Amino acid sequence: MLKNKKKLRVLLALSIIPGFGCRRVYNLIRYTKDPEKIFHLGKRELRSVEGIGEASALSVLAFNEWEKVDHILEQTEKNGSKIITLADPEYPDLLKQIYDPPVLFWIKGNAEALKQPGVAVVGTRNTSPYGRKMARKFTEDLAGQNLCIFSGLAHGIDSIAHQTALDNNTQTVAVLGSGIDNLYPRENAGLANDIVRSGGAVITEYPLGTNPDAGNFPVRNRIVSGMSLGVLVIESGIKGGSMITADLALDQNREVFALPHPVVSPSGTGCNYLIKRGAAKLVQTVDDIIEELPVDVNSESSSDGAKVQELNKKDWRKEDLDENSIKICKLLQRKPYQVDDLSEEVGMDTSQLLVALLQLEMEGLVSQKAGKIFELK
Repeated sequence: MLKNKKKLRVLLALSIIPGFGCRRVYNLIRYTKDPEKIFHLGKRELRSVEGIGEASALSVLAFNEWEKVDHILEQTEKNGSKIITLADPEYPDLLKQIYDPPVLFWIKGNAEALKQPGVAVVGTRNTSPYGRKMARKFTEDLAGQNLCIFSGLAHGIDSIAHQTALDNNTQTVAVLGSGIDNLYPRENAGLANDIVRSGGAVITEYPLGTNPDAGNFPVRNRIVSGMSLGVLVIESGIKGGSMITADLALDQNREVFALPHPVVSPSGTGCNYLIKRGAAKLVQTVDDIIEELPVDVNSESSSDGAKVQELNKKDWRKEDLDENSIKICKLLQRKPYQVDDLSEEVGMDTSQLLVALLQLEMEGLVSQKAGKIFELK
């Protein structure tokens, strides 16, 4: 069996252990460095992993549903989809940075689209003429900047955003709240097929056969925002999925944008509320969005659909840093680190390390992501 197939079986097995959760699996992957080793760990080693208690350790040790795992793999192949896991190079880096990234997800389409710089365009299912017009306008303008469009394939603003992206030959990614073989809403099956054919992707963390239960959609919204550089709320009431997505984006250190609405418009009260409490930037043109994104978007097309250049990047080597700060920067140059892992690598206790990291943040050299993950700017 191919090595990546073995890893896939292990991670799929962990994903079906009841109550195990994304974070525990993520911590196990970080602990072992090689997912294939997880089911060879003893109870003591399992208990030493953050978040793994007695019950979780026993669940791993007692796991014996490998036939179910292989059945899921067979059904996935029959469905024409594939599974991407946290251990795969195709997994989007931005999504890894959120506190609770999905351990794995099913995908149809182009996995490279998931890594494209992009903006989530979200909003109500019950759109107004103003909302529909603005959804088309802003999605078209974002497409003109070669930004991928992320959304949830729902009726209303989501569908308009996906379709406008397709109309402008821009990649778009739809995140489902159901199994990839149980697409919802069914009326958008054609749209989903068009997304896949055009070089975009349809993904879901929910296993094959999962129904579109109401509780799934707020959970999937963390993926919509997690893959994006920012979230644009086109039209939303004071409650609903778009407001949840905006809150999740803020927790993930993503930019949030909202369109202002007339005070008499009930479908725009959520947007106005986000702007009023300072949770979202009021946008009038696409430039209001572009100037806040942590990349310089080049409107000229390229082979992968977008060119991204970092803005105002300071070179830590040219700064007058102490020995510990230099050591931290050298490590972060290789990859982002969670603070506990970085503490171990640098040889500093966590409290001292956090002070040093704060200083580097203030100097514009380091940034913090959700889950206390640090990286060079």
